This record gives sequence, structure tokens and C-alpha cells, in this order.
Amino acid sequence: MRYPLSVWTPQDADYPYRLQSCPDKPNPLYVRGNIPAKSGHVVSIVGTRRPTERGKELTETLVRELHERLDDLVIVSGGAYGIDIAAHRAAIQYGVPTIMVLAHGLDRIYPSQHRPEAEAAMENGGVVSEYELGVEPYAPYFIQRNRIIAGLADAVVVVESHAHGGSLTTALKAKAYDRALFAFPGRVHDAASEGCNALIKTGKARLITGADDLIEAMEWKTKKSASASVQTSLIGLMDNLTKEQQTILGKLQEAEEGMHINLLVQETGLAYGEVASELTMLEIEGLVRALPGGIYRIVR
Repeated sequence: MRYPLSVWTPQDADYPYRLQSCPDKPNPLYVRGNIPAKSGHVVSIVGTRRPTERGKELTETLVRELHERLDDLVIVSGGAYGIDIAAHRAAIQYGVPTIMVLAHGLDRIYPSQHRPEAEAAMENGGVVSEYELGVEPYAPYFIQRNRIIAGLADAVVVVESHAHGGSLTTALKAKAYDRALFAFPGRVHDAASEGCNALIKTGKARLITGADDLIEAMEWKTKKSASASVQTSLIGLMDNLTKEQQTILGKLQEAEEGMHINLLVQETGLAYGEVASELTMLEIEGLVRALPGGIYRIVR
């Protein structure tokens, strides 16, 4: 393959910070490509390998609308047939970086029909796996890799899923990792949407009908609103804060969309528990707001 293999461990600066807090994070993570170091909006899109035309259309429309409304968008999926590859293809079509999480060694692409998409992903995004070179595809590995799809994201969207679809394991991991989980609803007797409807019915996933619902729930600033925003100065407030709180607020003030707690740990050099504790105090003071998926934003 054109791109050399990189091997990232949790101790490396390149290791995705969103994975750092996952107790079962991959170690190491094998990577090929050009994965953005600090992506502002990472959305994992998953679903059945046997989608309807409606499901494929929903996927393409979601990626297009997210691209139109957001900067620094990255689309993650598993490279499988169906909704996965539809998400990757839409990202490639609109020039959005995409990450393909595979369930085997990166010396091959499975299914082989998806090699063009994998190569395009390496140009703008990447392919990743927890399996070393030479490891062949094996059914349990596909379930295991789903946790990486969930862990890499700020938000996980299930487009279509049968009652016992594999994408539901990604959804459950998203909940375990405190990621925001969304699902498109389907008709009552539509088998391809049974899993989505169940996630919504049980309150595990929030119902969405398009990109605007997701953006509103995540409180992400769109391209238009971001350009019109005015940053508030914290001068005058800093004197009453601890040195650690000042450091955290300084980092948050630089980030329009807020920052993931793992990135705050990385950027400030403070311990995870210390950052979490100080964020709680800043929330109590009304200076910081917690958003879905471990994101914190300064209150402006």
C-alpha cells in the first residue's frame, strides 16, 4: 500500500485522544493514512449490511448536510457492506476526511471490493485496526472493532439496523463511553429499522430526521453561526480561580466548539482526575457547560 504503517500506543501524541478514556482502548492501534490530529466534529455512522434504498439515501444526505454546515468534520465507519460503505463513499464524494476501522491486519482490505474507498480514505483520513499485519478477518473481530468506531466519535448515528444487527453493539459501546447516540426512526413493521426503533423506544438513542437535529443536540456551531460569534473575555474572573482552573478556561476559550476532556488533559498536562474535578467546579460556578460525548464548552 502507498502509505506506510504507523503504530500508535496510548503514550504517543498521535494516539486519538477520544479513545484515551475508553477502558478497553486498543493498544497498539495500527494506522495508515492522514488522520487529522484534532478534528472538531467526529461522527460515526453505522447500520445494517443490507440497507434499503431509503437507508442509503439517508446516509448520503446526512453526510452532505453535515459537510455543508460544519467545519472540521470527520466521518467514521467500519468499511463493511451496506450503511458503512455508503457513509465512506458519501464522505469521499464531498471531500470529508473519513476513517475506516477494519477487523484485520492492514496488509489487506476486506471486502476487497472496497479497496478503492480504503485508498481514498488513506488520502484524506485513514484506515485503522487493532490487529497486526497478517491477521485474517474473523467474525468475532468485527464485533470487537465496533468499540473503536464508537470510541473515536463525538456522536454515533445508527441509520438502519435489524433487531439483532451488529451495529447495535456499536450503539451500546457508545452509551458505555458516554458518547451521544442517535438513530433514524423507521416504519413500525420495517425489519431494517427494528433496531433503530428499539433504541429510540428504550431511550438509548435520540431520534433524528437529519443533520440539523444532530447539530442542535450536540450544540455545535454551524459555519454561519461560528463566523458571527464573538468571544467573551474572561479578564476579571481569572483572579478568583485556581491556577488549574485558569489553565483549563484558557484552553476552552480558544475552542469555539469546546474540547473533549481527554484533549484538555493532553493540552494542559494535568491528570485526568484533576481536570474532571476542576471542570465540575467550573460548572458549579456557571463558567463551563458539559455537552454530550465528554465535550466541555466555556459559557460565553
